[in-house]
Amino acid sequence: MAYWLMKSEPDSYSWDDLVRDKATEWDGVRNPQAAINLRAMAVGDRAFFYHSGDEKAAVGIMEIGRTAKPDGPDGKWSSVAVKPVEPLAKPVTLRAMKANSALAEMKMIRQSRLSVSPVSDAEWAAILAMAK
Repeated sequence: MAYWLMKSEPDSYSWDDLVRDKATEWDGVRNPQAAINLRAMAVGDRAFFYHSGDEKAAVGIMEIGRTAKPDGPDGKWSSVAVKPVEPLAKPVTLRAMKANSALAEMKMIRQSRLSVSPVSDAEWAAILAMAK
């Protein structure tokens, strides 16, 4: 199983929206590296749902329900299906992530504009520990 972090503006689509909908298509991603990351996902992979914008915090855990399919009129981009697993007991803010030396090499921190990024096993465990 691989781990990911996927960002969304909560005004556009929030964790609560995903819980309400029970699943969604994670589409509209228009960054080449983020699209490569979407195409690398497998069914059963887990991802942190991260609220970007003013909140800047990981708030929940999602599961990848379907691998990538073409997205957009030219099929150049990709989307995946996701479903909620559970909320984090406590949101983990970007500030807290940056303060944790175990996360210093995390892709999301090093490439802050990347909306879909991989998370290592150690980074996943560190964020889960911070959420308790």
